Amino acid sequence: MDTPAEEPKAFYFPDTMANWPWPRAINPHFEEIKEASDGWFRSFKAFRPQSQKAFERCDFCAAKHLRTACDLINVYFIIDEYTDVESGDVTGEMIEVAIDALNHPHKPRPKGEVLIGEVVRQFWELAIQTACPTSQSHFITHFTDYLHSVVAQAADRDLGYCRTIEEYLAVRRDNIGTHPAFAILHLGFDISDDIYYHPVVHEMKGYVTNILIVDNDVLSYNRERATGDENHNLLTVIMHELHVDLAGAVEWAVNFHTEMEQKFISSFSRLPSWGPTIDRQVKEYLDGVANWARGNVSWSFECRRYFGEKGREIEKSRLIPLLPKVKLNPELHKQDVVVANIVL
Repeated sequence: MDTPAEEPKAFYFPDTMANWPWPRAINPHFEEIKEASDGWFRSFKAFRPQSQKAFERCDFCAAKHLRTACDLINVYFIIDEYTDVESGDVTGEMIEVAIDALNHPHKPRPKGEVLIGEVVRQFWELAIQTACPTSQSHFITHFTDYLHSVVAQAADRDLGYCRTIEEYLAVRRDNIGTHPAFAILHLGFDISDDIYYHPVVHEMKGYVTNILIVDNDVLSYNRERATGDENHNLLTVIMHELHVDLAGAVEWAVNFHTEMEQKFISSFSRLPSWGPTIDRQVKEYLDGVANWARGNVSWSFECRRYFGEKGREIEKSRLIPLLPKVKLNPELHKQDVVVANIVL
């Protein structure tokens, strides 16, 4: 009888961004805005002290628009942590609260409601003060799609369902939250729908979204596997459908990443011209989209969410250790949820 293959202790992930033309950069307003955004989020007391400290170690965060972007990452975080431990039905109830708050940012939230409602309400009430009309419209559309995808993820979790690659990418393109983030990139200038949804522009955002899915899912795999949420990860989906091992799944993902990079860069030559002013705005917008891909990878190594204190070391070696699996307390929900503190 064949003995099962010994599970690897680490896996290799090549530098997918080695040839990406957009380098790592820090907004000069970052430290100031990070402090303001963190202070705002801390005021909710969304987590117990130990989990709040684990959250703050992750370093989530024109200045007014940077504040909206930083706040959005905090909003994503609380939605993820609160819903990751819930059933599909309970997650659906939470998401309906978030959708209502998004569409009624000036309406007081009911007493006793899940905290997500007030967090989303305050976030959007502040954001719309400096957001142009089209960016508001685009954000609401995309953020609502993202919220619905969170419910789909919870439903899959209830069933223990592992999607096919095609099925997974379809829901993950909303679930990763890039399109609401991309709407944030044009807070300061209107992009009309005929440009925003132009086939080439739309394709380019799709290519970068796929790039982000690969990088995020590979770099978060060890954490998600350790905490029992690995079914909602591209590597697991590839292994399940193609019957390959972890190294084979990484190889498939890297090849897909390379294909998306090439398509994104070559698409610039296919963009039409809308005149000098609009062309500059579209270029600024698409540069922001491209920078989001770079920022995602840099943040993943430099924060402590995935690799604890060893992110920079792993960024150089490209060897990602596999954490031992941990058993989370299923009785802990909402503010009591445990935010895993990664120690390698």
